[in-house]
Amino acid sequence: MKTTLFSLLMLLYFGFSVFAQEQKKPNSGLGIGFQVNQFQDDFAFGLNMTSPEILNGNAAFRLKANQVYFEHLLDGEYVWSGYQNVSLGFVGFGGEVGQGIRLYGEGGLVGIFPSDRFSSESFRMISYGTFGFEFFPTPAFNYFLELGVMTSGARADKIAGSPFYSNGFVASVGFRINLKD
Repeated sequence: MKTTLFSLLMLLYFGFSVFAQEQKKPNSGLGIGFQVNQFQDDFAFGLNMTSPEILNGNAAFRLKANQVYFEHLLDGEYVWSGYQNVSLGFVGFGGEVGQGIRLYGEGGLVGIFPSDRFSSESFRMISYGTFGFEFFPTPAFNYFLELGVMTSGARADKIAGSPFYSNGFVASVGFRINLKD
């Protein structure tokens, strides 16, 4: 799976790089993409969609949906229990650093739908904040790296010790395809 994903990402990179003769302003239309995340100790992957840019290209809204896995003990064995989260955030672009690198900050709300294998809650609304870097080999395609924090305080209350999940440090990497206006 990792090899297939890596091969797909490399193919996309080289495919889009062939068309990058000169660096232009990134496309400002609808963006769709894929990300791999780490929410504290929980592994996740998901899809993202960014609205067309607003406020003279300085901001946008971003919707993300993730399948998340929480590793814990269940009946004396370590298992991964899946759960989901959906976020809606406001993105502010901070300008470009060098050619083809754009900085941004993002903040918003996350809805967490925990598994009944580890939590007695069925839903939790929280806030998050990240800062990120977008790397544009072409105006229509970018890779991104985000670092930030989630403030859930969510605990797996059905597990001994009630460990936290989806709380604390957040890291995400992925790519987006950006359409023209």
